Amino acid sequence: MTYPPPSGQDPYSGQPDPYAPPAAANPYATPPSYGSPAVPGSPATPPASVPPVAPQSGQPYADPYKSADPYAAPQQPYGQAPYGQQPYGGYPPPRQQNSMALVALILSLVGLLTWITAPIGAILGHSAMKQIRQTGEDGEGMAKAAIIVGWILTGIGVVGCLCAFGLPFLAVLGMGGASTY
Repeated sequence: MTYPPPSGQDPYSGQPDPYAPPAAANPYATPPSYGSPAVPGSPATPPASVPPVAPQSGQPYADPYKSADPYAAPQQPYGQAPYGQQPYGGYPPPRQQNSMALVALILSLVGLLTWITAPIGAILGHSAMKQIRQTGEDGEGMAKAAIIVGWILTGIGVVGCLCAFGLPFLAVLGMGGASTY
């Protein structure tokens, strides 16, 4: 029976396994000395460090351990947008909404309840479309919706009025005075 090789040893190459977990450090081992190992008993000296950088004229003390990030974006003065971008969030200011288009849409939709406001909303929608073309404001969709809804409701109202008042009138004319009595 063969036993597996000890942990940390590659059984095929004789080299240490690079994927093996690191060996635990001995808590009872003596800490490494920074002194010269050739001279026993020499005082321990700390490892060599970066010498402090003397400040230039008019500059505060420079930190030698802090390096500038080569991938950082260049700093812009406060309130100034980076090149090619819009200031304050990067969005252009919104265009103004045409108020006549909103009123036209409201009147057209109120025409569902009161038939008389539907043609007024449709006519105002046409006026709003003309204003929008001249001034470049937003609200073209609302104006088109007001025109469509207003004229559809106006047509339904006209057909309804003809049916309500025309059919009884035609019925009276159709009888022609002929009576079965």
